[in-house]
Amino acid sequence: MALIQCHFFSEVLGLSTSMTVILPQQTSAQIGMTNTAGNGLHPTLYLLHGLSDDDSIWLRRTSIERYVASMGLAVVMPQVHRSFYTDMEHGGKYWTFISEELPALARSFFPLSHAREDNFVAGLSMGGYGAFKLGLRCPDRFAAAASLSGALDMVSRIGPAEDRLYDNRLIYGDRDISGTDDDLLHLVRKVDTGDGPKPMLYQCCGTEDFLYEDNQSFRQVCEQTSLDYTYQEGPGGHDWGYWDTHIQDVLKWLPLNKQNQ
Repeated sequence: MALIQCHFFSEVLGLSTSMTVILPQQTSAQIGMTNTAGNGLHPTLYLLHGLSDDDSIWLRRTSIERYVASMGLAVVMPQVHRSFYTDMEHGGKYWTFISEELPALARSFFPLSHAREDNFVAGLSMGGYGAFKLGLRCPDRFAAAASLSGALDMVSRIGPAEDRLYDNRLIYGDRDISGTDDDLLHLVRKVDTGDGPKPMLYQCCGTEDFLYEDNQSFRQVCEQTSLDYTYQEGPGGHDWGYWDTHIQDVLKWLPLNKQNQ
């Protein structure tokens, strides 16, 4: 595998930012690793961080590089600060960045596939919200989306305008996001009843996680739809031991096009 720390300028954000990228590499003599790379452009997983982290965190806290080595899968891990992958009311346009600018830049820098069937997104906590937001708002560009311990019911979590926490005011201002494209429960219903492609969805959460109720709210809505939806729960909290284990399940679940491997 090739590991790249990529620093670049974002026109959308108006600042220099970064992404950490893992690229497939075919090897035969590397001790302790089996590395695979397909022919042509690489299928890609956009892997999103949580509220307190950055683009380096998945590499530092899990063995993601080792897990994808034999899959021929590129992994793009972007930096979005505490934005909730949203065009902030008082801050950067991080939704536009993550949904439009970042994929275009990544494909201009690296040999990544444009094809919908080769593009996937996953994330933890805040990144789980971002992953489902990308999958559900851009179903024509992502074949699958996965959330690990995601903050999935933001309508209930942010509360009335007068009680909002500082971060939520920066992100959403005083807006009521219920029924908007920042409301994942609304997006699930919208995609289910709409025309066009529908992404596969994978959701997991530990039963001791403080976001467990958020995940139950999202699960109840998904189970009333016809979407290709997988849910998994079991013992676990909001921690890296859980995420390191379950990102492996996500990777096994991804609908990789075997012809690219």
